[in-house]
Amino acid sequence: MIANQRHLFDIPDDVAYLNCSSHSPLLRKAFEAGQPAVMRKAHPWGSFREDAAAECETLRGLFACLIGAADRDIAIVPSTAYGIATATLNLPVERGQKIVVLQDQFPSNYHAWVLLARETGAELVTVARPKDGDWTSAVLARIDGGTAIAALPPCHWTDGSRVDLQPIGERCRAVGSAFVIDATQACGAQPVDVRALQPDFLAASGYKWLLCPYTLSFLYAAPHRQNGRSLEHHRTNSANEGRALAEHDSVVSDGARRYDMGERNNPIGLPMAIAAIEQLLAWDPAKIAATIKPMTDRIAEMAAERGFIVPPAAHRVSHIVGMRRPGGVPADIDKRLAAENVHISLRGDSIRVSPHVFNSLDEVDRLFAALDRAL
Repeated sequence: MIANQRHLFDIPDDVAYLNCSSHSPLLRKAFEAGQPAVMRKAHPWGSFREDAAAECETLRGLFACLIGAADRDIAIVPSTAYGIATATLNLPVERGQKIVVLQDQFPSNYHAWVLLARETGAELVTVARPKDGDWTSAVLARIDGGTAIAALPPCHWTDGSRVDLQPIGERCRAVGSAFVIDATQACGAQPVDVRALQPDFLAASGYKWLLCPYTLSFLYAAPHRQNGRSLEHHRTNSANEGRALAEHDSVVSDGARRYDMGERNNPIGLPMAIAAIEQLLAWDPAKIAATIKPMTDRIAEMAAERGFIVPPAAHRVSHIVGMRRPGGVPADIDKRLAAENVHISLRGDSIRVSPHVFNSLDEVDRLFAALDRAL
């Protein structure tokens, strides 16, 4: 368990921010790192190009450490959608084969597979929401010898209902299917270990549980997927970086770096992201999850007392819980709560609550007091 860390964030006392699965606040040390970094761009005659290039490698190594990978396995990308698009470019699928996704899966890990299925004649298999909340069994039942790709998250983004990716990865390897993970709603909030999961590709956006600035994300590529095609071709993913443009050829840099975005050497975002992931490693994702769990358990308990339906404890993650009410909730319930400085997300018919280590059980009580008034 981690002691309350609110002092490390710039969150006023009257704000109950329970919405990290949408956007995390920046750490104080992150925006403090960003302030002098802005001046590097204001004064570009300094050494910021060389400094940012080194910071890019530092950040790559930090994220690799967070997920149990090697530095060379990590690409720095602008978004999860970019990472998933890279995966679609490098995974073979034939007419009649299947691509497996979840019902109402997050768009960043859905639209690209729809397009790939249309282009190749593959079948998009959508796993329906299971009535018992057990996504894992439902997914395993749909993966077979005809599956080319399973593209999945660690939990459903609307309510935190859990998808156990380790047995799914094992099934994928047994049937010869590729395995792609959108880990945005897991990395930084719970342990994620690619050595256990063994995905072909794993993407994660930085602006949620990784506490990073916007437009900075990560892509893991397994060693056997590091010789593929990149979405972009630029100086920093070319093996000929630093040579005359006339000498440029199509050979790109070693490892997953070939999938790096252009303008990866962001002089402002990199030091902010470094500060964020250093802090996550210091906290330890396992301890983060253990610290948040009593709050989501309390949320589930208080929701059930009011007749809401939540994912069962055995089938939900520790850091996100969605509440659904028979008959629905007002379409502006999130705005009603925000008017009382209580911040959550409304995702479809689910009131999604996602606390962090700067929250407390008192704020959970405050949420339900505001919710009772709003309803």
